[in-house]
Amino acid sequence: MIKEIIVVEGKDDTVAIKRAVEAETIETGGSAIGEAVLKRVALAHERRGVIIFTDPDHAGERIRKIVAQRVPGCKHAFLPQEEALYKGDIGVENAKPEAIRRALASVRTEAIEGQADEAQITWDDLMRAGLLVHPAAADRRLRMGNLLGIGYANGKQFFKRCTMFRITREEFDRALAQMDQETGGSGQ
Repeated sequence: MIKEIIVVEGKDDTVAIKRAVEAETIETGGSAIGEAVLKRVALAHERRGVIIFTDPDHAGERIRKIVAQRVPGCKHAFLPQEEALYKGDIGVENAKPEAIRRALASVRTEAIEGQADEAQITWDDLMRAGLLVHPAAADRRLRMGNLLGIGYANGKQFFKRCTMFRITREEFDRALAQMDQETGGSGQ
């Protein structure tokens, strides 16, 4: 049983989560999240904790951002797009139970504003790793995001996630080495 309540987009996502783990969910009803839903999420966060687990697409990221902005300090689970794809449709509801369990086992907690880390990843680190201004930067961010468990994001959002989820230099360097070993190349 997962202690936290999992925030998902819809009923099919709830069904997929319950196939994988024993947990309770709050459904946002899609990207038009109502005030009542946001209040329920805030109460759930206060009482039991919340894991935001939205689809790995633009709409899912928008929902994640809205909920996280309204309810700071949430936990986040990310599913790689390739594990959420079925017949051209991307969604948590398409993921196999094992993929959902892996995503929930790699949950990341947001840093509350003002919490700084001395080993924080810098913009220069992203540049040196070939995650920005590089011919394969988008593909490298996708791979690194999956390895770090923070999902895909554009350059600015990737940097923000590294900061928000307090990715350590050690985690970053380990993921970068693994990615470069798998792809046979460096970011430079």
